[in-house]
Amino acid sequence: MNTIASAPLPPHVQQPRYDRQALRSRIVHFGFGAFHRAHQALLTDRVLNAGGGDWGICEISLFNGDTLMSQLRAQDHLFTVLEKGAEGNQPIVVGAVHECLNARLDSLAAIIEKFCEPQVAIVSLTITEKGYCIDPATGKLDTQNPRIVHDLENPSTPHSAPGIIVEALHRRRERGLAPFTVLSCDNIPDNGHVVKNAVLGMAQKRSPALATWIAEQVSFPGTMVDRIVPAATDASLAEIARELGVEDPCAISCEPFIQWVVEDRFVAGRPRWELAGVQMVEDVLPWEQMKLRMLNGSHSFLAWLGYLAGHAHISDCMNDEVFRQAARRLMLDEQAPTLQITGVDLTAYADSLLARFSNPALQHRTWQIAMDGSQKLPQRMLAGIRVHLARKSAWPLLALGVAGWMRYVSGVDEAGNVIDVRDPLSDKIRDLVAASGDDRRVSALLTLTEIFGQDLPADPRFVQAIDEAYQRLVERGARQAIIDTLNF
Repeated sequence: MNTIASAPLPPHVQQPRYDRQALRSRIVHFGFGAFHRAHQALLTDRVLNAGGGDWGICEISLFNGDTLMSQLRAQDHLFTVLEKGAEGNQPIVVGAVHECLNARLDSLAAIIEKFCEPQVAIVSLTITEKGYCIDPATGKLDTQNPRIVHDLENPSTPHSAPGIIVEALHRRRERGLAPFTVLSCDNIPDNGHVVKNAVLGMAQKRSPALATWIAEQVSFPGTMVDRIVPAATDASLAEIARELGVEDPCAISCEPFIQWVVEDRFVAGRPRWELAGVQMVEDVLPWEQMKLRMLNGSHSFLAWLGYLAGHAHISDCMNDEVFRQAARRLMLDEQAPTLQITGVDLTAYADSLLARFSNPALQHRTWQIAMDGSQKLPQRMLAGIRVHLARKSAWPLLALGVAGWMRYVSGVDEAGNVIDVRDPLSDKIRDLVAASGDDRRVSALLTLTEIFGQDLPADPRFVQAIDEAYQRLVERGARQAIIDTLNF
């Protein structure tokens, strides 16, 4: 069977220009998901094409992903990224990945030993918020998480990412091997500290001496990641197959824009990512805050309210002038004033985001972006609202965004159709919705302290603003509620 590793590809397809046989697994990565393929793996591939060393990637998946890993192996670990712009497409075959391990296809023992190989310099992760096993109420390791409970009882056969990293570092220390850098590439706030808290929390439970060694020897750089990467669909895979002339089940589509801001703190070296345009900085937090509030916050606003109004894709929202103006006003009037970043033209940044959202080639579904809202609300909207409450400034669109999430998770859209709500707290949310009518929906959902904390539900200004916005949504519908709010 022909694959991208064996079939002749059209001349417009970019392919690796380096010797893949010379690659070594110097990066071991948790989570061979869509975003990693179109972001970190692609940028590393660009460094290799620029003559940037032997930085190969070994992909790790634990208790799922075996089908994808089998497909990846069948095509010599090559896969395609299709950059889709309004002016046309560019297919790129990525060769930086040269090895993969999966707990079902291989063994947990083999996976842990891979982290212990002397050349491993970076362990990177895209495992989403829940993969770090952090208690959202404390920001520390969730010792009640079933996988963490298992790992503390069985430290040499861990099931969680923090458990595996700590066991690998324990073995490296015992064997006199150098430590590695732990690099979170997830789109979560302060991701370097999140993974550091998870790893040190696990290590402290095992051995204070090990925890001290990790704290002194291992680095946890923060990162800011930015690229719109919709989930693969049958249609997107078929489109890529037409571009290539051969099927690639591991392929992914994305927008042309890409950004990665990384704190330059690596204890065992790193690829020369700056050759691929990566911004290596001392402090990533101002960049991360800008992106989470202006890009991700407006994305979620459009997803929840756009879905309710019947817009299937973000580009559909952009074709609706009401939604387009609301997104721009949200960014510039309510999110930008809460930021700490300097030296960036935030008006130009907002306009660039609107242009990216308008890309008709991406077909980024509002339903996909609307997922996992309970984990997105705190950093994308609530953090900015807290700034406004402290300053006593106005935030009507942020209020409508939070109310939009509450209306969305209530489970029925404006046409009376059932919404397939996907959220880590979906059971709790479903129970609260079932026990409350529209007149008590806001007060019911505000009991979710893992989202809203103790302070916001106790602030009558916050409660009133969200309740009024929610009632406006129920009575007027999402589009009219936005119009009313823009004229507020």
